[in-house]
Amino acid sequence: MDISYLVTPVLTWTVVGPIKFLINSARQRRWAFNLVGNGGFPSNHSAVTTSMATLIALREGMDSGAFGVAVTLAFIVMIDANSLRQHVGRHAAAINRLASGADGHISLRERMGHTLVEIGGGICTGVAMGFLLFHLFDNL
Repeated sequence: MDISYLVTPVLTWTVVGPIKFLINSARQRRWAFNLVGNGGFPSNHSAVTTSMATLIALREGMDSGAFGVAVTLAFIVMIDANSLRQHVGRHAAAINRLASGADGHISLRERMGHTLVEIGGGICTGVAMGFLLFHLFDNL
């Protein structure tokens, strides 16, 4: 097995996480440790799946079955991030409003999904990482 298929998603996730943390911190004008996780710019999930699709396209071609599977998975992840997880966030906000003032209530995290801009940022980051790592592993 070519190690680049294993390393690409891990490195992409590792690079995008700190970028997202710094962008969220700059927006909040404080260290945004409470925003680590789901949501924010760029989308980790979109970046990881797109980096793999890009690497597969460059290594095996866009006519390969693996590329088709990678693109399908990327679309499912992005649709989920934009729609389903945003609905989960709205439900959390409603539950928090209903339970406000209740003893022992722990607030649910309301920021769950991604906007189209955040997903687009993840796609751009993922494509860039896919190209970068393709060329890096190609020269090793």
